[in-house]
Amino acid sequence: MDSNIKIIIATHKIYQMPQDPLYIPVQVGAEGKNDIGYQRDNIGENISSKNPNYCELTGLFWAWKNLNADYIGLAHYRRHFSYKKKKDKFSSILTNSEAARLCSKYDVIVPKKRRYFIETLESHYNHTHDGNHLEFARQVIKEKCPEYLPTFEQVMKRSCAHMFNMFIMKKELLDQYCSWVFDILFEIEKRINLKDLSAFDARLFGRISELLLDVWLTKNNISYKEIPFIQLGNENWFQKIKGFIEAKYFGKKYSCSK
Repeated sequence: MDSNIKIIIATHKIYQMPQDPLYIPVQVGAEGKNDIGYQRDNIGENISSKNPNYCELTGLFWAWKNLNADYIGLAHYRRHFSYKKKKDKFSSILTNSEAARLCSKYDVIVPKKRRYFIETLESHYNHTHDGNHLEFARQVIKEKCPEYLPTFEQVMKRSCAHMFNMFIMKKELLDQYCSWVFDILFEIEKRINLKDLSAFDARLFGRISELLLDVWLTKNNISYKEIPFIQLGNENWFQKIKGFIEAKYFGKKYSCSK
């Protein structure tokens, strides 16, 4: 029997969306905002109002609590999974039939790792953001699920990770992962005064969770399949590299997305 697979596309604005039935565009942070014609993340059980701090995770939470599917995934309005790259990026986006073939063989699909080469995950976070965020995560893991702490330390010493909170995951595993990661994030939230942070820095929960995915996968010995991802629109690699170097060597933390 064919699996029922749904991938939400986290977005805060109208954008070109794939018409494949695999995808559900979700307006994240919809609470108090005008309807833009997509599924809103403030329907049913939700944390939509936390979007300024949780980013795409408010969409993930909505999908976890409200979607009924065998596999559930998350992509972004400008960042998608791709199985076969073509000249036209948009036509390279993963299709329902391609996803079905993958999910028939694997329980978890993730994007190819992002590599930092001269940085560990922890040093990169400390150079570009407030390192106290990871210290809060470390402390909460130590208190709530200490069996994960050695894996957390191991992953923080790596120089690559599956980023962007992108994945496609069997629903039973999604239940386990979301229960674990949101429990940690909600506890961290209790210990941080978000009012003291800039709008950019306040998006910390979306960033911390990017690193926690590999902690969970590694600790639970969950096998996965890596596939490419594509970025729609132009990426300013000069600014990305410039920001990376300024953060590592000159102590200039990020103040906007790179």
